[in-house]
Amino acid sequence: MHPAFSVIFFTTLTGAGYGLLGLLGAGVVFRFVPDHAGFGMYGVVTALVLISSGLLFSTFHLGRPERAWRAFSQWRSSWLSREGVFAILTFFPLMLFAYEWVVMERQGLIQNIAGIVTTVFCLATVFTTAMIYASLKTIAAWNNQWVAPVYISFALMSGATICVALLAWSGHYQVWTTGFACMAIIGAGLLKIKYWSHIDNTPLTGSTESATGLGRFGKVQLLQSPHTQQNYLMQEMGYEVARRHSAKLRRLVVNLGFITPLVLLALSFTEIPVLRLASVTIAVTVMLFGILIERWLFFAEAKHTVMLYY
Repeated sequence: MHPAFSVIFFTTLTGAGYGLLGLLGAGVVFRFVPDHAGFGMYGVVTALVLISSGLLFSTFHLGRPERAWRAFSQWRSSWLSREGVFAILTFFPLMLFAYEWVVMERQGLIQNIAGIVTTVFCLATVFTTAMIYASLKTIAAWNNQWVAPVYISFALMSGATICVALLAWSGHYQVWTTGFACMAIIGAGLLKIKYWSHIDNTPLTGSTESATGLGRFGKVQLLQSPHTQQNYLMQEMGYEVARRHSAKLRRLVVNLGFITPLVLLALSFTEIPVLRLASVTIAVTVMLFGILIERWLFFAEAKHTVMLYY
């Protein structure tokens, strides 16, 4: 598939934003992030900036942006529509949660319920985003059980790392939150490796014979291209990345997305404030860059069945 940079930035930024929001919602309830109103403001605003930036990037991929509102009406059958519905619904418990935490500065049953519902809706939104791709039976690299767990784990990983950076910069650094971020990175890395192993070792179910319906006559060979010039399908579905480049980029994802942030977060355990702030800031920057490469590969390594015609 042709990697669309608008979608790459959209899934990276919104995933981090919803991951951060989800962790804040659960974190205040279960007390693994501070209930300080100032930190709450920093966290919620940062998450909203990430989500809003991602949504802005997503509009660049729409052919008719003015018709985007119609997608909400197809929630019964479309994962894209469900994504939009959950994205909107998330803001209702979030507003109540933020009001109780940041404005009223009080903890109680209302805040706890709003926090848990916010977390559930954040995870549901990321899940629906993943299912947009996992539900496409025409793309074997996406139509498998690993896509949704990878998307959710990446959201938690990036959200947790950003949360650690916010804690450090606001003067509320916590060891256990950093430990959770480290575990999230390890978990996301293992899931991504399993995903790559799956797509590398799972043969394609389609063939030129099955695509054309001429398999009963024997081996099918292409004598002439279906089109005399480039068309939309070939531009969008026919992108290919060389295996050697794919291997290099995968190693880059592992180093930038998992290993380097993990080492940098480990350095943040130090009692030296300057080293702590530098390590968590670089960890966030490097990780997001690694996720952008991973998202690019997610599209570039996917092969659409329609290309069997070509």
